[in-house]
This record gives sequence, C-alpha cells and structure tokens, in this order.
Amino acid sequence: MTTFPRLAGFLLLAGLVAGCSAASGAGHVAAGARPAAAPMTVEQLSAKVGCTPRMQVNAAELRTGYCATPDGEFFVTTFASQRGKDAWMDAAPEYNPHLVGPLWTVLSSRKVLDLLKERLGGDLHLTDHRTKQMRVVG
Repeated sequence: MTTFPRLAGFLLLAGLVAGCSAASGAGHVAAGARPAAAPMTVEQLSAKVGCTPRMQVNAAELRTGYCATPDGEFFVTTFASQRGKDAWMDAAPEYNPHLVGPLWTVLSSRKVLDLLKERLGGDLHLTDHRTKQMRVVG
C-alpha cells in the first residue's frame, strides 16, 4: 500500500487538534431555530465515493480515515465542532490542496480532489490558510 509521505505530520496535527477543547457552543440551538442536520461521518463520506475507510485517528474532536479507490488515495477527516475544524485549517497549510465541507475535509492531490468534489461537494482550497489569500474553487 502506498501512503502519503506526510502521514506522520498529519497524524501529529490530528492529535494536536484532538486536544482542543470541545467547548465551542456547537450543540447550542437558539429558541425557535431548527437544529442543523447531523454532520456526515468519515464512514458516510467515504461510502459516497465507494470506500470503506481504514481509521487512522478516532478521537472525540476529530476522526480521520484513509481511503484508496480507483480515483486515488485520500484522507477524510471529520470534526466534532467548527472550532476544531478551524484549528485544523489554521494549522494545516502544508496539506494543500484539500476539499472542505461542513465539519469535514478531504486531503489528497488536486487530481483526486477534482474527482471527489463531483460526488462530495464542498469547496476546493488551494492555498495557505494563514496568508488569508485563500483561493477557493467552487
């Protein structure tokens, strides 16, 4: 099996984000507001592209699964809160490009992400998040 050359760094980053506090108010619903649909899981996102993920990180704040399909290899990460997703996005500039949706991201090559975007939706992020000059292809 071929793995991403930066897997160790990715798993370290995942561990750091997993250590973030979950106290973000993500579970709060304003009076009269309809609760949002439950975010998709690693397994649900992976199934949409024909993969059973091999779990790499299974923490309270984030979960990451590795997939290999005819489209290519990729990592699917889901987050328990927007705060955790934001922390990951801020700390992950070297992992470009990535596909980003509500409380999830997919990391792979641009070619693979272009194929996955057709089935998963989301926005393709192509540049370093810390520069605030992010180019989003939608």
